Amino acid sequence: MEFVQPIRDKKQIDAMKKVLKVGSVRNYALFTLGINSGLRISDLLKLTVADVLDDRGKVKDRISLREKKTGKSKDFPLGKTAKKALAEHLLTWAHKPEGYLFRSKKGGALTRQQAYNIINAAARAVGIREKIGTHTLRKTFGYHAYQNGTDITVIQKLLNHSAPSVTLAYIGITRDQLDDVYLTLEL
Repeated sequence: MEFVQPIRDKKQIDAMKKVLKVGSVRNYALFTLGINSGLRISDLLKLTVADVLDDRGKVKDRISLREKKTGKSKDFPLGKTAKKALAEHLLTWAHKPEGYLFRSKKGGALTRQQAYNIINAAARAVGIREKIGTHTLRKTFGYHAYQNGTDITVIQKLLNHSAPSVTLAYIGITRDQLDDVYLTLEL
């Protein structure tokens, strides 16, 4: 597995959303939910329609699932952006509650390779040259949470990491960026 980077530039994120949405609302929803939830791709791809829709056919306020990798329960709220993307996606096709949320043209779940190809093609289309993959979605979530001022220990907990140092390395915060705090503060 290659080491991939988060998407640090919000303009590139917006550009990727536009490229993805033009090509497929499903792909746009996958990307948008991924960068707004921090879920691993294995958990995104196994989501069903029932995981995100309530009995009235509205997108739920929260998603509850059991993580494939850790076996731990995860329950988190959906923000407006993710809810809107999911609602748009669900309007584009006839779905059943037990059906996969992100299904392939053949009706099964998208594969990791298909998701990788989708994300990589969109990244290249907007000029991103760094290594990008399905894990980029999760890393982008962590990176931007950190940039928004979320405490690293909170992000560590959200991503189920063992230590803050692991989370900092994971989201691509370098020693130079940490040192810059000391060099620029000058109180």
